Amino acid sequence: MADSGSLDLDLDLDAAADLLRALAHGTRLALLRVLIHGERSVGEIEQATGVGQPGLSQQLGVLRKADLVHTRKDAKLVIYRLNRDRLAEMRVLFAGFAGTPVPRDQAIVARMRDGGGAAMFARVSPRN
Repeated sequence: MADSGSLDLDLDLDAAADLLRALAHGTRLALLRVLIHGERSVGEIEQATGVGQPGLSQQLGVLRKADLVHTRKDAKLVIYRLNRDRLAEMRVLFAGFAGTPVPRDQAIVARMRDGGGAAMFARVSPRN
């Protein structure tokens, strides 16, 4: 009998693998960890992680391409913040692999069901 709170994931495995590759780097994980507490400028990220240029720009570029971070300009500064919706997609992905129930009323599940955006890698359909 299907759990009414669990979901079947019809995964685009290549897209999921691309996202996991973006996360599979210690420096990129360190950059994401710095952003957990809020927005940071490139200089603040550099200071917090000790990662210098051009490595920092390269790793931030990978995170941007994977849609794991958002940017905005503040005068001459580039400000980074986590894309929490994208990270929530990862939670749904892993929950699907683990067979863990995911509540249907969560915003990310609704977004995935409705087609999401260009960065989506999974389509969610309720179990019968």
